[in-house]
Amino acid sequence: MKTSSQNKSRRDHGGLWIILVAAIALEAISCLMYFTSRVAIRHEAEQRAKTELRRAELEIDVHAIEMETAAKTLALLAEKHIHQPDSLFAATRLTVSSLRTNTSMAVAFIPNYFPEKGEFFEVCSSRFSEDSIYTRNIGSAEHDYTQMEWWQNGFVHDSCWWCEPYLDDSGSKTMVVSCSYPILDRNGKVVAVVCIDMSLDELKNISEYLQVYPNSYYTIRSSTGVDIVPAPDTVPGRKYNIFQEEIDATGWHIEIIIPDEELFRDLNHIGRIVGLLMLLGLAMLILIIWYAGRNNKRLIESTARNQSIENELNIARKIQMAMLPTRFPPFPDYPNINAYGEVIPAKEVGGDLFDFYIRENRLFFCVGDVSGKGVPASIVMAMTRSFFRSFTSYMDNPAKIVMQMNDSLSGEGNDQSMFVTLFLGVLNLTTGELHYCNAGHNSPLVIGHRSLVNLDCKANLPLGVIGGFAYQEQAAKLEIGDTLFLYTDGLTEAENARHEQFGEERMGELLAAHGEQSPQELIETMHQAVAKFVGNAEQSDDLTLFAIRLLDKSPITHRPSPITEGHYSLVMRNDIQQIPTLAEWIEMLGLPQELNMPINLALEEAVSNVMLYAYPGKSGQVLVECDKSNKLVFTITDSGVPFDPTQQIDPDVTQSAEERPIGGLGIFLVRQIMDDIRYERKEDKNILTLVKSLNC
Repeated sequence: MKTSSQNKSRRDHGGLWIILVAAIALEAISCLMYFTSRVAIRHEAEQRAKTELRRAELEIDVHAIEMETAAKTLALLAEKHIHQPDSLFAATRLTVSSLRTNTSMAVAFIPNYFPEKGEFFEVCSSRFSEDSIYTRNIGSAEHDYTQMEWWQNGFVHDSCWWCEPYLDDSGSKTMVVSCSYPILDRNGKVVAVVCIDMSLDELKNISEYLQVYPNSYYTIRSSTGVDIVPAPDTVPGRKYNIFQEEIDATGWHIEIIIPDEELFRDLNHIGRIVGLLMLLGLAMLILIIWYAGRNNKRLIESTARNQSIENELNIARKIQMAMLPTRFPPFPDYPNINAYGEVIPAKEVGGDLFDFYIRENRLFFCVGDVSGKGVPASIVMAMTRSFFRSFTSYMDNPAKIVMQMNDSLSGEGNDQSMFVTLFLGVLNLTTGELHYCNAGHNSPLVIGHRSLVNLDCKANLPLGVIGGFAYQEQAAKLEIGDTLFLYTDGLTEAENARHEQFGEERMGELLAAHGEQSPQELIETMHQAVAKFVGNAEQSDDLTLFAIRLLDKSPITHRPSPITEGHYSLVMRNDIQQIPTLAEWIEMLGLPQELNMPINLALEEAVSNVMLYAYPGKSGQVLVECDKSNKLVFTITDSGVPFDPTQQIDPDVTQSAEERPIGGLGIFLVRQIMDDIRYERKEDKNILTLVKSLNC
């Protein structure tokens, strides 16, 4: 019995030791799991926070770039009309109306620059809602803008500069940060500063993207550490996790702050449950923890990594694709031109671009290739496309447009030294004359009847390399039936699995064989040929193909459905973006030069009035008709709510612009230009008739 008792005691002690060792091991494993999970959870939180911060950074970058572009555009307009101070009221108003958000813009001149305007002259336009823009001169002794930070810094900086937050009690009537940009006279002297406000309320809306965890919050600080969007007061003794990113366009820092207890709330809860389960079954718990620990860490890391990549690329892809032309055929009202283009990025996003549109019977177009690939290249691509649209809206010379784009891309914001090769052309749709400027891009090819030639291109530098470079304009002529083929080097340098390149020779053979195809068919043929050549090899570079063909469809018209001889009509959506179409339609009427501008102004005011008030909160159409004989009879018809603009009282034009209330000036201008103006409500339609004699 003694031996048996000793053996049992040994077994019992052995079992206790096993349990004790197992308990210690389980406790050790539990502790290891706990701290490993903390590391993994914090890593996941960091990845999620960085993803959301990048999303917010992109949003703010795009908004800031839009603001800076608007400031530069207004500065250019002000410099062009530096001796016409009254023109600034319309310029600031037009620039504010083109922006997506409610904001204020001002042009403030050095004291006594226009003696007739008083010592202080600051033209300001403020948009408080979609259809409410208030324009006035807010400069005064009480509002001495020369003492303000934005004016003083904008006066000494030669590029866009963002000031610290302040309360704008004259313009936006709220807390703002302002972007300043200098205005130069013809001698290169700074005489005024453009200021555009970004409301802090606009920045606070970003919180919906940054709610990574419950009770987490964010803050935005300027480059000098001043709070733009302040964070709540922290609790002493409480631990916090802080993640931050820098906003490239402004130099600000945006931070997400997560309390430690919120970050590890679930982990702590699970730890208590695991502690209770340890008392119920050590063996089962060891097995569960072992499997859970091994798989949980992998799952957390994999989920965080995949989500970060997917979110970042989805944001960039949406921004990039929204900027490329998507409507083909692009110009149903221009039967003498056909165009088609396609971008195939090597990654989910890329740096290639093409864009085109028609203004004043001329086709403005460009093809470009940003150095590098991925998200950074896509951001530069977006900036390049924005500059193209901005500068071609009021400039016609390709070399000057390219010079402006180069100077904009060569500024301080290009810290990564990225550059863009670009071909920009302006094609006269009446004569076929092509004026163009090449900035280090591949020479386009002209496909004629049984001919294929490279367009002569001078060796200019790519955009963004050296600011102030003098680009040279060139000219050529396209004949009826000619096709202009443009591409990026992703075509000729496409490689197959044996590292052979597609090459210019293979490209030329395809163009010669299929040159008679339409632009879309030609692009699709080229794309299929490249895909077949590359096979299963990974695409090495972004690929862009773009083709323009001049067709025998003269005379060139932008005329919607003439009903009878001398009768013209145009159908428009109630969208202010359609207003440029109206100017092209009026040009088609062939009016005397002295009538073209006032008629355009009168119709633009009348049609804009209909678009703003006829269809509140919904879409609709506006029909503009013209009967042309010895007089012009314009009829503007809509099916919107009843509204008689002729009942508006004429404004007191003896008052200054800042003293007059908003509204009434448009219909007043129409009355001054037209000989007769009539309104009637008929068959649930508003019909406004404008009459102008041609015997002027």
